[in-house]
Amino acid sequence: GPEGAGKSTQIKHFVSKLREAFEVVQTREPGGTPAADAIRQVILDPDLTISPLTEFLLYSASRAQHVEEVIKPALEQNKVVVCDRFFGASVAYQGYGRGLELPFIYDLTKRVTQGITPDLVLLLDLDPQVGLERIAQRGQKDRLELADISFHQKVREGFLAQARENPNWVIINAQQDEAKVKAEIWQAVQEHLGVES
Repeated sequence: GPEGAGKSTQIKHFVSKLREAFEVVQTREPGGTPAADAIRQVILDPDLTISPLTEFLLYSASRAQHVEEVIKPALEQNKVVVCDRFFGASVAYQGYGRGLELPFIYDLTKRVTQGITPDLVLLLDLDPQVGLERIAQRGQKDRLELADISFHQKVREGFLAQARENPNWVIINAQQDEAKVKAEIWQAVQEHLGVES
């Protein structure tokens, strides 16, 4: 989901519950490995000007390392992988937000991810203005958070478009209070994995 939607908070909640029944690997993008975390620092640096193509290629490089080093080995060991963002974010941010061609994004992403796709995507949907107001309370913003509101509106549309096109995406209204969002997320995870509360 977008900036300020509460992804980090909610992941902590449901990963804790998931670990009661499964071996779980929790990770994030960009990042998840030393090399990918180093790329993350470049991508999010507010002092850098990065072209849309370079931005996408940096995300892709980070993702390739992440898949090879963390996600693929975990799946091969039958672990549940919970990732704070994955390639749907590139479709939303660099495709819809930055205007890169979607076929190019999907083609390179398929190579980068080695064909691995999420079984379930939870989209924490939030009005961009609300998300940016939440972010402002945290202090210094990163390079993406500094983008104008029209960019963030396009990103939101990119996320929602993917949710409409993919039956494995579940939209959660992230403007609700934390407990309500937590309950809806856990219900979606339960339904998908067949886990009892």
